[in-house]
Amino acid sequence: MGTSTIAGVVRATCSAIWLSLKSSVLPQPTRQQWLDIAQGFLERAQFPNCIGALDEKHIRVKKPPNSGSQYYNYKQFFSVVLLALADTNYRFIIVDIGSYGSTADARIFRASRMGRWLQSEQLDVPQPASLPGSTGPPAPYVVVGDEGFALSSHLMRPFPRRGLDGKRRNFNYRLSRARRFVECAFGIFSNKWRVFQSAIQLAPQNVNVVIKACVVQHNYIRTYEATPDEDAQVYSPPSGGEAVLLGRTGYAGLRVRELFADYFISPIGSIPFH
Repeated sequence: MGTSTIAGVVRATCSAIWLSLKSSVLPQPTRQQWLDIAQGFLERAQFPNCIGALDEKHIRVKKPPNSGSQYYNYKQFFSVVLLALADTNYRFIIVDIGSYGSTADARIFRASRMGRWLQSEQLDVPQPASLPGSTGPPAPYVVVGDEGFALSSHLMRPFPRRGLDGKRRNFNYRLSRARRFVECAFGIFSNKWRVFQSAIQLAPQNVNVVIKACVVQHNYIRTYEATPDEDAQVYSPPSGGEAVLLGRTGYAGLRVRELFADYFISPIGSIPFH
């Protein structure tokens, strides 16, 4: 069988898998589903008002012809990017697939439908709510990411590592606990689908189709066949009419992060810090 024929079979099969499973295992969440996701982060990571852990994974590919350095990433190999928001069952909630490996995390997120929907409030995310047991101002529902993403009122990233005091170090620890769910999701994903163990020998558009098929199969397995912590270990010790924070995106993000940081060192919101 010729190479082009095999490529056509792979593309057609993966497209069929994506189309048949996407609506059932990767739908756009409803408001109640966002609340359920937030409850999962509260119970398993002790991070309230969190609706997902955000990260990107570089999928290794062979260098596409005439692509220059577009696909060459900071890890020094050629890749396309899988940007994903994950829940505490290691399922992907929303994905963006196919950005050039050379593109920065923040730029990919800003240009993605996920980023645009979140910033323009098109994802039916619940309205801000007080943190558990708190009488302070309501906090928005947020996603958590690493230093590669830009801070906003909807996206929490760590405090800069230089000059950390106890409060900020504690916030970074709590955010890291929540972020590990997407890291574990990527680990399970890569180990299950061995095509990602080496460079994929396909054109970029076909690589994207393969990734999409594996994403929905991953979610199917996590939803219907896997136990909550199968293949992953996430440390999770037991948890021990007001103005909403608004303003320009950057300033509002700083204020929201401080609100969470203050809550995490309060008697109500604190947990053992290791």
